[in-house]
Amino acid sequence: MVKRRSFLGYFGIGWLTACFPVVLAACAPTKSTTQIPNKPAEPIVEPKGTATPAAAQTTEGFTAIGTVADLEQNGYLQTKEVAITKNPANPQQLLAVNPKCTHQGCIVKWIASEKKYDCPCHDAEFAADGQVVKGPAKEALATYSAKIVGTQVMVKI
Repeated sequence: MVKRRSFLGYFGIGWLTACFPVVLAACAPTKSTTQIPNKPAEPIVEPKGTATPAAAQTTEGFTAIGTVADLEQNGYLQTKEVAITKNPANPQQLLAVNPKCTHQGCIVKWIASEKKYDCPCHDAEFAADGQVVKGPAKEALATYSAKIVGTQVMVKI
């Protein structure tokens, strides 16, 4: 006959053994090792309800992210792959950065009134050129070349 104390001990060990794979899966990194083929950037809906148009490839390796009119109206353009603003020190120059925070990968948002990117997850702050202003992030955002061609804002990702 199994005693109550032994039964509870075996039950506890069995329960921990059953939960162990779930704990391992929850603690594993979320970055996939599978390569996903390149696809056009998906638009992020702007606060005013307008969407940034889907990206279009050009022969020079630059991708159309949006129009100059959208950039002027909103003060920035952003997709999941790139965020573009005008340089606060030189409005004739465009600054393009990867909007993925270097701390834990959250998507940063442009705060036009403060001329900086803010990470909603852990309050990291980045300058318009992607440099770290306030941690916990320690690395700057990746930067890209950007230019205006006609009425389109183009970025080389």
